[in-house]
Amino acid sequence: MSESMQAHSAQPWYREPWPWILMAGPATVVVAGLVTAYIAVTHNDALVVDNYYKEGLAINRVLERDEAARQAGYRAQVLFSVDGTRARVYLSSPSALPQSLRLRMVHPTQAALDRDAMLGATRSGWYEGEVGIAPAARWRVELEDGARSWRLTGEWRPAEGGAFTLEPRQ
Repeated sequence: MSESMQAHSAQPWYREPWPWILMAGPATVVVAGLVTAYIAVTHNDALVVDNYYKEGLAINRVLERDEAARQAGYRAQVLFSVDGTRARVYLSSPSALPQSLRLRMVHPTQAALDRDAMLGATRSGWYEGEVGIAPAARWRVELEDGARSWRLTGEWRPAEGGAFTLEPRQ
């Protein structure tokens, strides 16, 4: 054997680059797995419903409220202030109008950003109140009376303007 070959093989393994290069891939995967496990344990997944059966039963009651709004002929124009702190609603219906309305702003992914506001009647058909919504690309909007006997739902995209119409679902 040549002298250069003996000098090369006399080095300890940890001084060679190839063992480190081969261990880098599995070590990266182990670190990524530990980070993923930490995130999964420390962060709550608010999109998962705990009791699917109860939620399924509640769907029928919600559909009945949509039908009640359709039968009563409710239709609403919703107007938001530029900064999103106040809401005005014009509710039209051949039926009697309620004294107050509940406006619910539901964020599509973060339940902590959801907002409920009670809107008081200011004059015939007009309701107004404080909302204070956070900036978001879109919101699911629910409007209902205080007794929760009917509801109007829809989607609002703030980029398309501060006014939109809510109509009963068909």
